[in-house]
Amino acid sequence: MAQLDWYIRANLKPRHLQLLVALDDLRNLGKVAASLNISQPAVSLALGELEKGLGIRLFDRTARGVNPNIYGECLIRQARVVLGSLAQARDELRALLSGASGKTTLGALPAMAPAVVPKALALLKQRTPGTTVLVHEGAMETLLPELRRGAIDLIVGRLLSHRQSSDDLSEKPLFEGSSTVVVGAAHPLARRKRLRWSDLSAFPWVLPPVGSLPREPLESALQQHGVAIPSNTIETLSTHVILTYLQSSDALGILSKVVADHYRDLGLLAVLPLELPDVLRPIGLTWRRDAALSPATIQMMQAIEAVSAAAPGALPGLQA
Repeated sequence: MAQLDWYIRANLKPRHLQLLVALDDLRNLGKVAASLNISQPAVSLALGELEKGLGIRLFDRTARGVNPNIYGECLIRQARVVLGSLAQARDELRALLSGASGKTTLGALPAMAPAVVPKALALLKQRTPGTTVLVHEGAMETLLPELRRGAIDLIVGRLLSHRQSSDDLSEKPLFEGSSTVVVGAAHPLARRKRLRWSDLSAFPWVLPPVGSLPREPLESALQQHGVAIPSNTIETLSTHVILTYLQSSDALGILSKVVADHYRDLGLLAVLPLELPDVLRPIGLTWRRDAALSPATIQMMQAIEAVSAAAPGALPGLQA
C-alpha cells in the first residue's frame, strides 16, 4: 500500500493517464503507439514501468492485444475523469485569457433541446455574453457515460429511477413526469374538446422503441386505459421524427407535457385532452456529485432553472 500511495502521489503523470485511456480505447500496442506518436517498444516499456511503480498488474496480455483487468478498469475510469478536468481547466484558462467568461458542456435529451435549452441559452448569453456552451444531444443511455467521464458537465433530461441512480450523481427536478397524447394540427381529433380513450382505437401510433426506458411505462399506462397497441406503429425516440410524422399523418404520439405544450404554442401539434400523469420520470438536471462545477456550468444551471420556473408544469421552489 505504501508503494501505491507514494507512486500515485509523486510519480503518476498525465502521460501515464493518456497511455491508460489509449490502451483502453484501442486494446492494441501498435495502434496505441501510432496514436501517441511513439514506438511500440516505448508503449510496452511505459506500461511495464507503470505497473511496476504501482505494484499492480493492470492489463492482461493476449495474442490479440491487451485487456484491462479490474485494477486497470478502476484506474482507467479515474484517468478519464482527471483528463477531463484538466481539459476543462485548460478551456477555462483559454477563455479567461481571451476575455471570455468560461466554457461549459451541456448534454440534452432531444425532447429538451427545442423546448428548454434555446431559451436557457438566450438567458445565459444575456447574463454572461462571453460564456461558451457546447451542446451534445442524445439519449440518457449515451449522455450518462459522457457525464461520468467528465466529457459533459451537466445534463438536462429525464432523472434516473431509484433502480438506476447511484451515489456518484446529483439531481435537481424541474418538471413533473406528466405526458400527454399529441397529434398533428390537422388531425381529425385535433379540435375535439372532449375525448374518450376508446376514440383513439382507429388510429396508428408513434411510440418509443421496445426496450427503451420510456416504452414499458407508457405502454402499461395505455393498457390501463383500455388502449391496445396496434401493429401499425412507428417506433422512435426522435422528437423531430415524431413532430414531422404527426404533421403528415393521422398517427397519435406521446410527448412529455412541457414539450407538447411548446409545439402546441408554435402551432405545430395539437394536444388531446387525455393526460398520462406521472408515467415517466421527472425532467431535471443531473451532474457529477464530486465535480467542482465551473462558474460557467453554474450559470448554465441557473439559466435552465429560471426558464423552467416560468414554464407550465414546473415544480415548486425553482428560482426564476
